[in-house]
Amino acid sequence: MGPIQRAILSTYHKEGIVDFAKGLQKLGVEILSTGGTFRLLAENGVNVQEVSDYTGFPEMLGGRVKTLHPKIHGGILGKRDDAQHQTQMAEHEIGPIDLVVVNLYPFQETIAKPDVALADAIEQIDIGGPTMLRSAAKNYKDVLVVVDPADYTSVLDEMKTRNGSVSEEQRLALAKKVFFTTSGYDHAIFAYLNGLEGREEKLPGLLSLQFEKVQTLRYGENPHQAAAFYRMPAQQDETINQLWGKEMSYNNFLDMDAAFELARGFKEPAAVIVKHNNPCGVATDRNLAEAYRKARACDPISAFGGVAALNRPLDAATAKEITSTFMEVVIAPAINEAAMTIFQKKKNLRIIESPNAKVGETEADRLDLRPITGGLLVQDHDTKIKADAAALKVASRRVPTDEEMATLLFAWRVCKSVKSNAIVFAKPGQTVGIGAGQMSRVDSVKLATMKAQMPLAGCVMASDAFFPFRDGIDAAKAAGITAVIQPGGSIKDNEIIDAVNEMDMAMVLTGMRHFRH
Repeated sequence: MGPIQRAILSTYHKEGIVDFAKGLQKLGVEILSTGGTFRLLAENGVNVQEVSDYTGFPEMLGGRVKTLHPKIHGGILGKRDDAQHQTQMAEHEIGPIDLVVVNLYPFQETIAKPDVALADAIEQIDIGGPTMLRSAAKNYKDVLVVVDPADYTSVLDEMKTRNGSVSEEQRLALAKKVFFTTSGYDHAIFAYLNGLEGREEKLPGLLSLQFEKVQTLRYGENPHQAAAFYRMPAQQDETINQLWGKEMSYNNFLDMDAAFELARGFKEPAAVIVKHNNPCGVATDRNLAEAYRKARACDPISAFGGVAALNRPLDAATAKEITSTFMEVVIAPAINEAAMTIFQKKKNLRIIESPNAKVGETEADRLDLRPITGGLLVQDHDTKIKADAAALKVASRRVPTDEEMATLLFAWRVCKSVKSNAIVFAKPGQTVGIGAGQMSRVDSVKLATMKAQMPLAGCVMASDAFFPFRDGIDAAKAAGITAVIQPGGSIKDNEIIDAVNEMDMAMVLTGMRHFRH
């Protein structure tokens, strides 16, 4: 590619475009432009020609047709080393266009507004912009294309050092960015139209997903695995900000997400400690620091080196509790200045803030994706939970006391976040023993009993799925459990209910299981 001699600039977002155009002008580049961009450049002293004057064809249809003209697309798509292309361009008086600078109508921003009218959304579907971008990106060997204002400075800098030209490596990189942008734009349009009148298909016949890299990680679950963190463009508002500490690892992200998702589901102040993607302590309390102390007391050995999540702004008293033992990551909706002063004494402790987190609500609706040999498994995220007594069925003769019922609901919420087979023992506002990931349910009950660091007498038990045999109930009773919450649905439910009644325990059924593999 030789020096850039002619450029077309047509941008919706105008930040930086005047300075960029002036930089091009100093390098001797002829500039074409449209509509508002043309007016802005002209008003700021840039020597610019309007596209309609260049093509001899006016803008029409309310601006829907501006750049859809052979003199524009022929100038962009013509191959400089193809004699036939050059002959045809000369025959039709089509001059080459060496640089295309376009950003698109704000379709995503428009549909994000509440109660946006369909007609308004449709008008924000850009046609000419994506067409020019794709044309230029296809012909990147001869044409430079810029879709992101963040690239203006680096492009000018390279043109200054290369006598007006830009390397093929840079042209290819910017072309790839174009196709990423236009594919995401089209996906947003499809998703919007697919969701009109509540008819959105969560699992459509064709599944299109787009993620952009946020950061490269040091490695994956193990040092020999490469890893990165990606985010869907639609999730930009669900930001997490690292305020302190060393770089996050792949495992840190997994544990942080598991911990924070559980913590923010509680309406009361809550603390969650996660280790290897399983809760090892969960508690609620009106005092956040006390909630954390209670969560840690569930399994203080496992809590060492874990990830802590809080669902309230984190204060100095809670920070002191957290830093009294070794932790890898702390996440909360906000961290106050006094707490940060304490955390900054621990140089490696990662401190994460999630300022837009919604507390006390069900988790965000999203898809769970899991690659397998030959394809991809996709499911709804498990957001549903029966969280009030009215939604439960009392199956035992003895009705749970009010305190037992409140504790059962607490344990049930925690149980949803524990790997199957999952058993949770709890007392009011605090987990006492957690049995996770066992191949038999009775072994999970035994594990929860073994892990308990405080008396189990009077505690309740939650199970993520039904009991296939009464042995799990017998083991729970022997440990001191008084009430049980579980989905029900076993062919031996009557035997389970008989066992509960025989031992004067209370049991409620949810009718909903929460396997987590």
